[in-house]
Amino acid sequence: MSHTSLSPLPSSDRPDVAARLRDALLRASYTADGMLDLLGAPAYAALARSETVPALRATRGDTPLEALVRLFLLQQPVPHARVADVLPVAECLDSGWLTPVGGDEVAATVDIRPYGGTDGEDWFIVSDLGCAVGGAGGIGSREEGVVLGVGGASTTLAGITVRTPVASALDLGTGSGIQALHTAQHATHVTATDLNPRALHITALTLALSGAPAAELREGSLFEPVGDRTYDLIVSNPPFVISPGARLTYRDGGMGGDDLCRTLVQEAGERLNDGGYAQFLANWQHVEGEDWQDRLRSWVPRGCDAWIVQREVQDVMQYAELWLRDAGDHRSDPAEYQARYDAWLDEFEARKVRAVGFGWITLRRTGAAEPSITVEEWPHPVEQPLGDAVRAHFERVDFLREHDDAALLAGHFRLVAEVVQEQVGLPGAEDPEHVVLRQHRGMRRATKVDTVGAGFAGVCDGTLSAGRILDAIAQLVGEDPVLLRDRTPEQIRLLVEQGFLEPAQ
Repeated sequence: MSHTSLSPLPSSDRPDVAARLRDALLRASYTADGMLDLLGAPAYAALARSETVPALRATRGDTPLEALVRLFLLQQPVPHARVADVLPVAECLDSGWLTPVGGDEVAATVDIRPYGGTDGEDWFIVSDLGCAVGGAGGIGSREEGVVLGVGGASTTLAGITVRTPVASALDLGTGSGIQALHTAQHATHVTATDLNPRALHITALTLALSGAPAAELREGSLFEPVGDRTYDLIVSNPPFVISPGARLTYRDGGMGGDDLCRTLVQEAGERLNDGGYAQFLANWQHVEGEDWQDRLRSWVPRGCDAWIVQREVQDVMQYAELWLRDAGDHRSDPAEYQARYDAWLDEFEARKVRAVGFGWITLRRTGAAEPSITVEEWPHPVEQPLGDAVRAHFERVDFLREHDDAALLAGHFRLVAEVVQEQVGLPGAEDPEHVVLRQHRGMRRATKVDTVGAGFAGVCDGTLSAGRILDAIAQLVGEDPVLLRDRTPEQIRLLVEQGFLEPAQ
């Protein structure tokens, strides 16, 4: 993709044109499913790697859909006459969605990418030309104020967000507006902020073209644009890249090290209503002589429960290379590339940073005397969307906080659906060495249990109390029931905490 300067954007105060354009796109099946059918899975996947040749080959015909894919997705000029059969061309030219090129062709001024909503809605994400995706090829534009479309980070955050109906939501650093778009489906009032006025303009276009309610748009950094207002839900895919200097607004936070993510997390606590959630993607430094989990615990604001999951760790060289490639620097002058790489390593060396972690941070405002803070590493595959699993985690935190060991033993539990038991041991041995319980949904956790734990989980169907089940197991294995009742609550607590057992309400 060529390096382009930023083109003028379509007008955001012509909702009538956006609505007509939306109708035309849907009529031509310019949707996520329609594109997959037209291009085929391999060519569709290649687009996510910034490779357009397979899609260009798949759109050499003359159907309306092929014309639209070439125009809005592949940024190719298309003859005016072909587009006039599909779109309200005069209005699109007048309001700036299209621009005339050459004698008789038109070109798109923005990238419009079909995007399937969580419940199968047909949405459209608007972004700058050549910037729909990052990936191995780089973003295609070095312009500082460039607005990217949907990447893996955006869809990850959308997937982990708790989707209960709320009165007010804040999308901080909205970019192309994808989080605001999702949030508009379950929040009465959505506020979207960004430091980049171009991003706010593009968010307005994304919402209008997707048929979603308009959001309140505010320009500024972090929480500054919203003053001391509070929300039921705050989401942010912030510019979390830890870099020397703030070259690219969409990714470089402009604060030293991981200070931007820390500040965002620390300041979110007082912006949440009781029971409200704040959910972020973040990067954090692994500093020599410091435990990374302690570093993150220190970020959690007072009065909030937290669940922090580290999904990936990269050494400083991998990290620098990833983001140099993201900006397309690997295709620049080799001396310039080397100088940028050096600057990155100098910065990490000065801060004694050995690696960088990436993951999710969820806060929940609580009135509990002792908030719960869970920091864990989970690099394994999970099943998105995880919003329900995130909400369930905090419901389990509440349950365990309210139940001491005696209350646990009096409680009734059920083994969660889709948990399987695996026995591990030598072939032919009488007893397994250990038993593993494994989830097939959500976080897809696995946990080792002893024979008592496995036996206990296996008969939990909600009918008998935990204490009664343990008494029966004690009789079976010839153990003192009092001792068994004493040592098992810890294991029950862990199985509830990790989502293998649920209270049988």
